[in-house]
Amino acid sequence: MTATITPVATSTHEEIYRVEDASVGLTGFIAVHSTLLGPAAGGLRMRPYVSAEDALIDVKRLSEGMTYKNAAAGLALGGGKAVIIGDPAVQKTPELLRAFARAIDSLNGRYITAEDMGMSPADMAILAEETSSVAGLADGDFASGDPSPITARGIFNAIRCAWEHHTGQIDLSNRVVSVQGLGHVGWYLCDLLNTAGAKLIVTDVNSAQLDRAVATFGATAVAPEDIYAAEADIFAPCAIGGVLNSETIPQLKVSLVAGGANNQLATPNDAIALHKRGILYAPDFVANGGGIINVATEILKISNRSRFVADRLEALQVTMAAILKQAKADDVTPDAVAIATVQAKMAPKAA
Repeated sequence: MTATITPVATSTHEEIYRVEDASVGLTGFIAVHSTLLGPAAGGLRMRPYVSAEDALIDVKRLSEGMTYKNAAAGLALGGGKAVIIGDPAVQKTPELLRAFARAIDSLNGRYITAEDMGMSPADMAILAEETSSVAGLADGDFASGDPSPITARGIFNAIRCAWEHHTGQIDLSNRVVSVQGLGHVGWYLCDLLNTAGAKLIVTDVNSAQLDRAVATFGATAVAPEDIYAAEADIFAPCAIGGVLNSETIPQLKVSLVAGGANNQLATPNDAIALHKRGILYAPDFVANGGGIINVATEILKISNRSRFVADRLEALQVTMAAILKQAKADDVTPDAVAIATVQAKMAPKAA
């Protein structure tokens, strides 16, 4: 049976589709924000969204963020994203994934997916049974595997870059970092921070993962709602988006926010609120670009993967430093400078 693929009206994206197949319990969306720089690339996530409307809002924001992220990383890729509504722990099945893969395949390469929240390289292998528009595979030619370690490395680099910009010190020894979310990326980031000598305050909805972080890193665990008020030097959001908002920003007791979550700012005004409080914000779509750089080696069939990744991570760090320097000089938010930087990259070249 083939899933029903229904176009969703949009004035902000090139294409958005609702994907449904009741026989396998599938409801999801595919959003192609831009193919200006290349095929739209961005991960597939599965979450128990409260409603289809919430899922649609998320996929629109995430796909736009991928356009910015890919452009900031200097990749020949546009921005897209896909979401499936459901709890991956109990509702994700091979049949559901294959049905969604066939929907992706119907776009004829305009959207290329990879793993995101609730997905794994093993899931990507199932998708690959039905479509070639998938990356993040564990095996095969140019296979890039789990992007999480590279994502975490890029975030770690961004934290050090921003901390040096903010304080003049790159050393993170004895700095206190509060980490929200201990999924793949958050865990790898904690490992890097712990190795660098940072002290960790952590939270996650998974209590077993919290206990593991306490035992492994000597971290201090707090309840999810208490992470915003935790006294720390740096806050690293590594879970869902929209966590920097009018309710949470007044609670923050940090001087830097830099993390792996996509779309951390609930609204553009929240960047201004951070700026007014003297809290430096490292734009998320620059800080967390390591994962898509890793996946791009597979999509673009890069033969020297390690060199490509190292070069692009270094370039991303240079971009972050330039954004922070410009924002300070102009006394504006780093988010505004980052968006302007990306828009300049995407502007049509003069003939």
